[in-house]
Amino acid sequence: MPELPEVEVTRLGILPYLHNQTIERILVHQPQMRWPVPQNVHLCEGLPVSAVSRRAKYLFITTQAGSLVLHLGMSGRMRVVDQALDRQKHDHIEIFLSNGKKLVLNDARRFGSCLWQGANEQSLKLLENLGPEPLTAEFDENRLYTLSRGRQSPVKNFIMDNQVVVGVGNIYANEALFLAGIDPRRKAGKVSRARYVQLTKHIKEVLAQAIKQGGTTLKDFAQADGNPGYFALKLNVYGKAGQACVVCNTPIRSQNVGQRNTFFCIKCQK
Repeated sequence: MPELPEVEVTRLGILPYLHNQTIERILVHQPQMRWPVPQNVHLCEGLPVSAVSRRAKYLFITTQAGSLVLHLGMSGRMRVVDQALDRQKHDHIEIFLSNGKKLVLNDARRFGSCLWQGANEQSLKLLENLGPEPLTAEFDENRLYTLSRGRQSPVKNFIMDNQVVVGVGNIYANEALFLAGIDPRRKAGKVSRARYVQLTKHIKEVLAQAIKQGGTTLKDFAQADGNPGYFALKLNVYGKAGQACVVCNTPIRSQNVGQRNTFFCIKCQK
């Protein structure tokens, strides 16, 4: 699944093509996505795009009437191409722009979504109760330490909870915990404030570096211009079960934690 850095890289990739361009029309070829695509998405036709923003893993294409709310799901990707380019297999939604381009949502597994948030309507339910963005000042060690007290769940599950902080997906949770020297299986409530200081720092660093380098290269992800990300070349533990730890040469261990594949070094992470 594309994680926050991949979604942010997608936002940055499509922004120059969409901002201040008029949405001429929207073609919905497959309305049965994760949730049915509402007819209200057509309310933005004929209106200029005033902003392209992100909240957690949701992209917002905003007009005066409201916003298209897009999610890439498990295998979705977006690309900006010439309008004359033929539609490809799994191109479910095409957004035609006044500059002769079109934004295409391609999703082989159809776990992605396209929803509508009216300008004067209450926020979508799925956006309620979201925690702060990880790269903002609102997310800090005090929040992690305070919310973790009494928590019996593994610290990895804790930092992946979107009510605690949004966008810390499996790959980057593994990497941040390794850099902070924290065993992902440790109970969140047993992690000290000093260690949460380090974990907060590394969550921010790992995500910022991933965005800077173009997102992690996964088989289902490509940037809006079609080029893959490169951050996967710098991963320390994710996907490296059995390989030598870059710090101590101990073989990296793999174990399911919270039903997610988890990678860690039993010597470096305590």
